[in-house]
Amino acid sequence: MHALLRAIVEPGFFADGAVQTAAALGGVVAVVAGLIGVFTVIRSQAFAGHALSDIGSAGGSSAYLVGLAPLWGFVGISVLAAAAMERIGVQRARGRDVATGIVLGVGFALASLFLYLGMTYHNGSGEIPTILFGSVFTLSAAELPLVIGLGAVALLVALTLYRPLLLASVSPELAAARGVRVRLVGAAYLLALAITVALCDLTIGAILSTALLVGPAAAALRLTSRPHRAALLAAAISLACTWLGLLLAWDSFYWPPLRHGWPVSFFIVTLVLIVYLAAGALARGRRLRG
Repeated sequence: MHALLRAIVEPGFFADGAVQTAAALGGVVAVVAGLIGVFTVIRSQAFAGHALSDIGSAGGSSAYLVGLAPLWGFVGISVLAAAAMERIGVQRARGRDVATGIVLGVGFALASLFLYLGMTYHNGSGEIPTILFGSVFTLSAAELPLVIGLGAVALLVALTLYRPLLLASVSPELAAARGVRVRLVGAAYLLALAITVALCDLTIGAILSTALLVGPAAAALRLTSRPHRAALLAAAISLACTWLGLLLAWDSFYWPPLRHGWPVSFFIVTLVLIVYLAAGALARGRRLRG
């Protein structure tokens, strides 16, 4: 077993401080993304999650421009964008899409401006790719308490509103008939989604964070129709893909062509895609046997 482990894991992986920090931060984000992602898929708001993640590039670049940590920019712009989506209209699916499209357009405009200013005034050739594609190995252990706190807020919102949120996600009309304040519940969910997307932006970048939010949840819902089981399974899938992605990124330091390591985000997103396709194959196999 020891020889097999040495053949798979390059020396120093478990003892490296940057790896330990990345595993802790990435693990927290992965669990939160998996749990919140199930509601995102059930509510058919993957487009909203994608929009918030893309808008996150505006927040991260603006924070970098004024000398703040990117996480503050990710969280700030995501919460503001979620509030704007709710204000414009999230009661119906069509209203959600219109609101998301409008806010996404504004977010892209701001992102292009802040990225341009950042590269012009700070020569941010290294920081800008990190904002867009993530670099979890460069994160500091000092960020872990804040990440845990933000993740706890997102999960607390989802757990507190679990039953009304689930009912409003499946049938808004029935939820309203039973006295659920559908718009208020939807706004609270958007807050949790905005925080979750901001955390994903921090770990795998604003461009790719939707994969971690939606992919494991979609795979889990292919394997089970029960929301609570799907949430737990999605969290497990997300965590496994994140940690295995860290391992592959560490090992890839010796891989061709450059032998400088491949991006962690590439491995995480690729693993999520593989799991999603495998879940689809398993689901089809079950239907054929049934």
